[in-house]
Amino acid sequence: MHRLLRPVGLDFIEVAPTRLVFASRATAAPEDVYRALAEEVEGWPSWFRAVTGARPMDGGAGRAIRLAGGVRFEETIMAADPERRYAYRVDKTNAPGIQALLEEWRLTPSGSGTHVQWTFAADGPPTVRLALAAARPALGHSFRSAVRALDLRLAERRRGADQ
Repeated sequence: MHRLLRPVGLDFIEVAPTRLVFASRATAAPEDVYRALAEEVEGWPSWFRAVTGARPMDGGAGRAIRLAGGVRFEETIMAADPERRYAYRVDKTNAPGIQALLEEWRLTPSGSGTHVQWTFAADGPPTVRLALAAARPALGHSFRSAVRALDLRLAERRRGADQ
């Protein structure tokens, strides 16, 4: 059964009671990373191991996401700024306890690649906040692994285009 979460705006990224921020670097250009995030939604499971299913909804205004372990999200895209930012709010989930959730991916050119920052902003009762704080190392590892896998995928794509 899906539960409705509290709708939050983009400002929630800055004011959420729980903010987990992670950063990594990709050798791919910001436009390639952005395309994979925002335009190739169905490809997420090929590079983000925690994601087992992803599809656009509502003509691209939303997404349906399945995670390992059976967690499901229905999301609304809140920001799609090419080569700079991609953010989405979770509207419905079967995950217990979470009351509000917004995720943001920021992309910044860095040398010949991209600095990728992921912010996971959430609200919930103290037990959820404590669980998220405890999950920080695992979420960080999952994010960094995903960026590495995405970068490898994009490098392979570039090599194929060059041949």
